[in-house]
Amino acid sequence: MTPPFSAPRRAALILAPWLALLLAWYAVRASGLVNPALVPAPHQVAAKFVELARDRLPLDVWMSTQRVFIGVTLGTLLAVPVGFCLGWYKGLRSFVDPVINFFRALPPIALIPLVIVYFGIGEAAKTAILFYASFFAGVIVMYEGIAQISPIYVRVARTLGANDFEIFAKVIVPLTVPHILTAIRVALGVAWATLVASELIAAQQGLGALIQNASAFFQLDIIYVGIICIGFIALVMDLLLRALSRRLVAWQDRIA
Repeated sequence: MTPPFSAPRRAALILAPWLALLLAWYAVRASGLVNPALVPAPHQVAAKFVELARDRLPLDVWMSTQRVFIGVTLGTLLAVPVGFCLGWYKGLRSFVDPVINFFRALPPIALIPLVIVYFGIGEAAKTAILFYASFFAGVIVMYEGIAQISPIYVRVARTLGANDFEIFAKVIVPLTVPHILTAIRVALGVAWATLVASELIAAQQGLGALIQNASAFFQLDIIYVGIICIGFIALVMDLLLRALSRRLVAWQDRIA
C-alpha cells in the first residue's frame, strides 16, 4: 500500500501546477511573441482584482453563482428521473435517444433569440439557458450510467426474497447515487461554461456581464479577473461535490 503524502509534500503537489502556470504566463508576456499590451501581467490582474473586490465584484460573483445554482438545481431535478427512465427502460431509450442527442448538440447561445421572445430579458431567461445546458448534460450522464448497472443485482435481490420496494430502496437507489453525483458535477461544469452566454441577455450584474462590459472598452485586466473568478468558483464547487461523493459512496470502497 502506498504511504500517504506528508502535509508539506501534499501542499507542494497542489501548488506546483499553479506556480508553473504563473511562470508560463510571465514567460509568454516577456518572450515578445505576443504584444505585452495584449497580455496583462499577473500582478496587474491581481491589483485589478483587489480594486474590483472593493467595488462590484462581490455582487457579480453572487449573481452568477446564484444563477448557476438555480439553473443546475432545476436542470438536475428533471434530468435525474428522465435519465433514470431512459437508462432503465431500453425500449424508451431507443425511442427518445435521437431526440435527446439532437437537443444536446444545440449550443445554448443559439437559442438566445428564442429565449428572449418566450421569457423576456429578466432572470427567467438566464435561468432557462442554464437549465437547458444542465438538463441535457445531466440526462446523458445519468442514463449512460444507469444503463451500465448489471441486472444481476436485481435478480440476486429477488432470489433473496426482496419485494419491488425493497429492491428499489436498497439496490437501485444506492447504485444510482454515484451517477446522480456525476451528473450534477457535469451539469455544474457545463452551466459555468454557459454562464457568459446566459448573461448576454441584458445582464447588469454577474461575471459574464463584467467580462462583456470590459471587452467593449478593451479592459483586458478586468476580462482576466472575470475569467479567473469563473474558473476558481467552478473549481471550488467541483471539489465540494467530489468530497460529498466520497462520503456518500464510501460503501463502494468497503466492498471493493
